[in-house]
Amino acid sequence: MKRSAKLTAAALTLTLPLALSLTACSGGGDSGGEGDGDEKLTVWTWDPAFNIYAMQEAEKVYQEDHPDFELDIVEVPWDDLQTKLTTIAQSQAFDELPDIFLMQNNAFQKNGLNYPDLFSDFSDSDIDFSEFPKSVVDYSTIDDVNYGVPFDAGTAVTALRTDVLAEAGYTVDDFTDITWDQYLTIGKDVLAKTGQPLLSGQAGSADIPMMMLQSAGASLFDDEGNPTIVDNDALEAAIDVYTQLVDAGVLIEVNSWDEYIGTIVNGNVGGTINGIWIVGSIQTADDQAGNWGITNLPKLDTISGATNYSANGGSSWAISSTADVDLASDFLGATFAGSTELYDTILPKAGAVANWTPAGDSDVYNEPSEFFGGQAIFADVVSFGPEVPSNNTGAYYYEARDAVSTAMTQIMGGTDTATALAEAQANVEFAME
Repeated sequence: MKRSAKLTAAALTLTLPLALSLTACSGGGDSGGEGDGDEKLTVWTWDPAFNIYAMQEAEKVYQEDHPDFELDIVEVPWDDLQTKLTTIAQSQAFDELPDIFLMQNNAFQKNGLNYPDLFSDFSDSDIDFSEFPKSVVDYSTIDDVNYGVPFDAGTAVTALRTDVLAEAGYTVDDFTDITWDQYLTIGKDVLAKTGQPLLSGQAGSADIPMMMLQSAGASLFDDEGNPTIVDNDALEAAIDVYTQLVDAGVLIEVNSWDEYIGTIVNGNVGGTINGIWIVGSIQTADDQAGNWGITNLPKLDTISGATNYSANGGSSWAISSTADVDLASDFLGATFAGSTELYDTILPKAGAVANWTPAGDSDVYNEPSEFFGGQAIFADVVSFGPEVPSNNTGAYYYEARDAVSTAMTQIMGGTDTATALAEAQANVEFAME
């Protein structure tokens, strides 16, 4: 197998200062590099209880057939990892790269387009990317070439308190395959009968509208990377629905992430809509065990082709340009893209739900969850994944998302929608100059 080619898209000219020392957390240069016969790889990732734990278990799985294999896993928080990658790219200190690093899905296009010399592709690997949802694979695909192996799912779910619904005369089935208009109608009725709103969200955050947008197969950018915030029917519909939810009291806004989690675990709301990873927080409320269920998302009523499926979050593994590409791709292919054993091991402890669809057929994924009333929630979520429309993030996704969040705050404060979105687009266009 020949070494994979590096990403060849033209890099954008950036002028950020070299802000972080490259001596800490040394990378691929210390792991042996390609062609020296070593079976050791260096990995950069964050979160000991989630991503690092998953890598440690993947190492054990691969060692079953490769007993001399070893990983050097270095904890690097996401913000620091992004800064280090930027610094390495600008200084061209590529020997400081690890062999493998984790990338947030929504940041993959930005890094792949801005810093092409950081990546190797998977053209020569045996990984079957058709076994992952297309919408997830698309995050790390540039010019029809794969640069990442999807890891944890950000597939979105509607999670609901079944005891609250029962008090109002409803079940989870009443929320399955519905529209946002139906959701709003039921939400008002539940609020009137129980006094509890169905949703909460962080004020100034575009999370829920962005999930609505992706569920409709729409994005903040066109195929050429130009912002489409103005005259974006799906975006306008999403913001309108969000405003109606808040005005009706069906969705309450809070000021911080901790307050948002608090509304769920303290029983202030009857549900939430977010990536499947939110169940980790939900399950910390021991007194609510057995009183939760999940289903898919409502869809936008007025948008043709809108679906009941979306995503929020998730990540993918990348191989650096200085890595032992053959070894790294074989390791990822045999574990995160090929091992039911791995996903069965990490699911119960870390709650890391697979994007790799064959994992959903295992006994572990189909095991009923007592906390969720006996529902096999993880098998359901894996089945949702392939239905999620792709989302064109582009290189300026976070700038656009922040601009939309600001526009939403203005709209909630009384600014005309068209005016607020025009200002948001202008700000993104300025950032792209």
